[in-house]
Amino acid sequence: MAAASLNRARDKYSVLLPTYNERENLPLIVWLLVRSFHESGSNFEIIVIDDGSPDGTWEVAEQLEKIYGSDKILLRPRAKKLGLGTAYIHGMQHATGNFIIIMDADLSHHPKFIPEFIRKQKEGNFDIVSGTRYKGNGGVHGWDLKRKIIRLYRKEVLQKLMEKCVSKGYVFQMEMIVRARQLGYTIGEVPISFVDRVYGQSKLGGNEIVSFLKGLLTLFATT
Repeated sequence: MAAASLNRARDKYSVLLPTYNERENLPLIVWLLVRSFHESGSNFEIIVIDDGSPDGTWEVAEQLEKIYGSDKILLRPRAKKLGLGTAYIHGMQHATGNFIIIMDADLSHHPKFIPEFIRKQKEGNFDIVSGTRYKGNGGVHGWDLKRKIIRLYRKEVLQKLMEKCVSKGYVFQMEMIVRARQLGYTIGEVPISFVDRVYGQSKLGGNEIVSFLKGLLTLFATT
């Protein structure tokens, strides 16, 4: 029991936060993340993976690093937009936490649910905890194909799943959960509400929707 408590005290959560043209949303999502982790008493870091945003997102990220400290806000940019899946892979290479949280910067899912994810993982010792709108009081507001899911992973589990996954775009997160079930990882669920983006335009345009649907067909055909 004492050893388990000590391990929990040492737990650290690395948030992988890909950004592209999120200048308005980034300060708010970071502030909400910091507040949620402070409320839960958890050790954390936020890894911002900006893909060459032309709107000034990077400059905002640099200011946030100064405000919260380079131990809490890690800036790990890429030269251009290379896909959501590869952004998570890139962020993983710099994560020092033993748990990884993946989410989007557009506030489509609220960081206030993170303490519930952490509690759920500890209660069931789950490998993965996923947000779902199909249980309890979960809901969805203004969502369609743009929906992206917040998830918590054991770091070593996420690393193994990334080795198996072939999707690079928005299908990546769906493939992760399919592969996880195939490999027998334990998955807990937390009911959460989803909302459409707060500021800016959706990054999922017509061509990306077509790619998303093609990716789904490929995923179903190969799993």
